[in-house]
Parts: sequence; C-alpha cells; structure tokens
Amino acid sequence: MSAFDLMPFSSRTLGVAVLLALVAGGPAVLAWQVQAWRYDRKLAQAAQVQAQTLNQITQAAAIQQKAEQDKRLALEQQLSASEQSHYRALSDAQRDQDRLRDRLATADVRLSVLLDADDVAAGCAVPATASAGGVDHGPPRARLDPAHAQRIIAITDEGDRGLIALQACQAYVRALGR
Repeated sequence: MSAFDLMPFSSRTLGVAVLLALVAGGPAVLAWQVQAWRYDRKLAQAAQVQAQTLNQITQAAAIQQKAEQDKRLALEQQLSASEQSHYRALSDAQRDQDRLRDRLATADVRLSVLLDADDVAAGCAVPATASAGGVDHGPPRARLDPAHAQRIIAITDEGDRGLIALQACQAYVRALGR
C-alpha cells in the first residue's frame, strides 16, 4: 500500500488539487518571473538610453551657451572699442572747436565770407580787387563780427557733434547687423 492510499478521500482530493496546482502554476509563476526580469532589463536599457540622450542634449546646450557667451563678449568688446573711438572723436572735435573759439576771442583769427563782386545792390564799400600793397590775392571778402563768428562756431560745433553721434549710431547698427 502506498502513502496515497492511506490518506482519507477528502485529503486525497485536496492533495491531488494541490499537486495539479503546483504542476500547472509552477511554470506559470516561473514564466511570470522571467517576463519580469526581461521587462526590468528593457526598462534599464531605456533608462540608460534616456540618460545618454539627456547628457548629449545637456552637452550641446552647454556648447551653444558658451558660443553665445563668446559672441556676446566679442560684441561687448567691439561696442566698447567703438564707444572709445566715438568719445575720442567727440573730444577731439570739442577741443578743436574750443581752440578755434579761443582764437576768435583773442582776434588771432577772423572769420570772413566771400562777397559777390557782381552784386551792386549790396552797396558794399569793399573794393572788388585787392590793393597793390595787400597780401590777399583772392576774391573780395568781408570780415564777420566776432559775436556772429562765435555763434557760427557754436552752430558748427553742434553739427559736428551730431555727425559724430550719427557715425557712432551707424557703426553700432552695422556691428549688430554682423
């Protein structure tokens, strides 16, 4: 007699059911575990690929940011050089205007204008030709009053400053266009 025959019928049925469950369920559990391992491996590979992709994106962004910083630094240096040259030109023009204004004030230099020799209506008493003892061999000229000369110099000074500022603006726009 076997041990199976010694068992009561209800226990025997239960034993057969448990044995069948183990025989049928064991491979199912084993297949389930193998699938879990495969899925975990695929998830790990996907996570690794994602990490590599993110690393590449981060490196590309860092390279691009560095290039943009270099461009910005170069533009700042160009603008600084342009500003220095603009300031130098402006201060040179101001110095020249001040020098001319001082020479006008001390009568070292006198401004004059050309006269129209054919204009009889002007009633100017300036001779049309230079005198024999004169040094001036050019066309007839009339000297301006020093106050008027100062105003003319102030107007040309503002014009010179405006032209220098315009050139600086144009240089700035050209630098941005590059």
